[in-house]
Amino acid sequence: MNALAEAQRKMRSVGLPEQAIDVFTAFYHQLEGGASGLIPEAEVEPLQDIASIESLDYDTETLRRAAAETVVIKLNGGLGTTMGMKQAKSLLPIKHSLSFLDLIVDQVWHVRSTLGVDLPLLFMNSFRTRDDTLKTLANYPELKVGDLPLDFLQNREPRLTADTLEPVEWPDDPTLEWCPPGHADLYTALDASGVLDQLIESGYRYASVSNADNLGAVPDPAMMAWFAQTGAPYAAEVCRRTPADVKGGHLVVRKSDGRLILRETAQIAPEDREAAADLKVHRYFHTNNLWFDLHALRRELDRAEGVLDLPLIRNQKNVDPTDPDSPEVIQIESAMGSAISVFEGATAIEVDRARFLPVKTTDDLLLLRSDVYDVGPDYQLRARVDDVPAVDLDKRYYKAIDDFDRRIAFPVSLVYASSLTVRGDWTFGEGVFVRGDVVLEDEGGPRHVASGTVLSGN
Repeated sequence: MNALAEAQRKMRSVGLPEQAIDVFTAFYHQLEGGASGLIPEAEVEPLQDIASIESLDYDTETLRRAAAETVVIKLNGGLGTTMGMKQAKSLLPIKHSLSFLDLIVDQVWHVRSTLGVDLPLLFMNSFRTRDDTLKTLANYPELKVGDLPLDFLQNREPRLTADTLEPVEWPDDPTLEWCPPGHADLYTALDASGVLDQLIESGYRYASVSNADNLGAVPDPAMMAWFAQTGAPYAAEVCRRTPADVKGGHLVVRKSDGRLILRETAQIAPEDREAAADLKVHRYFHTNNLWFDLHALRRELDRAEGVLDLPLIRNQKNVDPTDPDSPEVIQIESAMGSAISVFEGATAIEVDRARFLPVKTTDDLLLLRSDVYDVGPDYQLRARVDDVPAVDLDKRYYKAIDDFDRRIAFPVSLVYASSLTVRGDWTFGEGVFVRGDVVLEDEGGPRHVASGTVLSGN
């Protein structure tokens, strides 16, 4: 049996849908043919002249009509492994003992109560996040809308050995033989689960999609009205780039046909990195908040026989991420935002940073739990300061959430801080205030910041 056939057999053995196997097969052929997924600078032009969220202004009835046809989808497959978690990251408490999940539900309730609409909320869970997520959502029995489900499952695929492209075998931990196929599996999972057709049959037309760990991406009726009035099949939310954003994906215009395409960091050749990082040329980064017309997606999936023509992302790593000597494997991935190139007439809109508040590290978590951010009446977290302070915690002691919570059990006041850098093993008491630029140096052993301390820097 050849390598591809073995991978297909392995996917069927765990009951994955044939459509997911077809998508994997298409990407496998790209990989086998030497596709790198690189998007050369010479083949693209910068994104320019797009709409801005600041210009949106609609009457209540227009907002209500658009919201009545919209569904909110949250990507919730992540376990927060970068923070040492073993459950859905969205279950982390953020503010006032409320988790990401609680705040997301409150955001949806706000729109429902304000406009009097049944705004459905669906989560794309992974096999690892589904049980915990649904158990938490059971606390909100009125969240369901009709017969629509609260979630659908993201697919999975075999990791491949880097030299032979065969499915890797790792008896020490068989779960490491599998990986998610990237967020672009959203389209396959919606279709193969039957949820796409169910939404259309229930009268819904538009989908607002974002990551569950981005609490800035509230369901915004003004954005819903904007997308409905564009008549576009697809739209991406973008923000102005800063030096801190050069590693993220950004939208560019393909010279060959004028279509918008997403270029991720992994798709930039070494010789193009300097040009791609030029903030005066490529001014916007992709927030991973996007919109699409459900009918347009249905038509495109039918035309493509269930397999959208998306670019490959070749992700190479060790089968055991904790063991650099373990065999190298390839994960076949694709980005959700890359589907923008599939839809003729796709567009983009510039939004402010308030709609982009992802939590990827405990540095981010410390900031969101601090007094720098407040929860608004729409349950969106917003900064109270113009310049959000920089946080840099020693990864030896704070990377894992358990270590972080043990050392920083109470919110730290950062509203008057410019930056906080922690080197070494420090624990913090209650009511610690940081002012200016503060650096706590490594003193060679555990140290404690007493409750009520004011840390002042330059």
